[in-house]
Amino acid sequence: MKTITIDSIDAYNSLYGLPTLHPLVTVADLTKAERVPDDGRFVYGVYALFLKRGVQCSIKYGRRSYDYQEGTIVSFAPGQVVDVVMDRSVKRQDVVGLIFHPDIIFGTPLADKIGDYTFFDYSQVEALHLSDDERAKFLDCLEKISEELVHPVDSHSASLLSANIQVTLEYLYRFYDRQFITRHKVNSEVVSRFERELKDYYKPGTRVDGLPTVAYFADRVALTPGYFGDLVRKETGMSPKDMISLHLIKLAKHRLATTAADVGEIAYGLGFDYPAHFSRMFKRLTGVSPTQYREEVL
Repeated sequence: MKTITIDSIDAYNSLYGLPTLHPLVTVADLTKAERVPDDGRFVYGVYALFLKRGVQCSIKYGRRSYDYQEGTIVSFAPGQVVDVVMDRSVKRQDVVGLIFHPDIIFGTPLADKIGDYTFFDYSQVEALHLSDDERAKFLDCLEKISEELVHPVDSHSASLLSANIQVTLEYLYRFYDRQFITRHKVNSEVVSRFERELKDYYKPGTRVDGLPTVAYFADRVALTPGYFGDLVRKETGMSPKDMISLHLIKLAKHRLATTAADVGEIAYGLGFDYPAHFSRMFKRLTGVSPTQYREEVL
């Protein structure tokens, strides 16, 4: 499969025969594309958000394939790699997208905020499904950016473009919040599965191979760490890392109170490489050292 590197706005527009109005930002309407690229492995060096208004391609992300459904938004961040297979029976792709280079946000409030938009780290199987009203709002945001792109470049252009991009991302963040709420039943089942997997990790007779990680449990429920973390936080008010830590403390307290094992044995048994790391975490979360806790309960 051909590798296609998209490290600039012009590189993306050239693929589809679209004009480049600004070197760092574009709103791409693929119904106006002069050509459709071959199937390929897209290596992104830019941020990109695409709203699909038809079903004309599929995306393979990692080991999973995803049929890019009508009315969904998928997002990509610099460093992501996806395999894209086009539907050759369709002459025009009904897709509109926002693509922006990281350089456009340097020195702006968005530069400090961009890491908060965790949906850029989601897999494409975790795409955002928009309602009709949400789709209209997203398209309205793109229209405002398009208006700025045709305005002659001046000293305000970069700030205004960055600000409008940030507004667009804030709306998508809101829409994802809505999606988490409407999928409460499914999401609560994921949390229950996570809690069972966490207990099973330390099930008697099971070999503990290091401390459990968020990535480990995300993989167990077939989600990316970013989406899994946001899902758990929305459902429980705590991060998966916090839930793991609290479970570790619960197990540690039980072993301190019911066994004669020394602190080092308990630390290694929980998967810590160094007892000192265990002691620091225990004191940070309980206010006392493991030894002090044992003396208090015995």
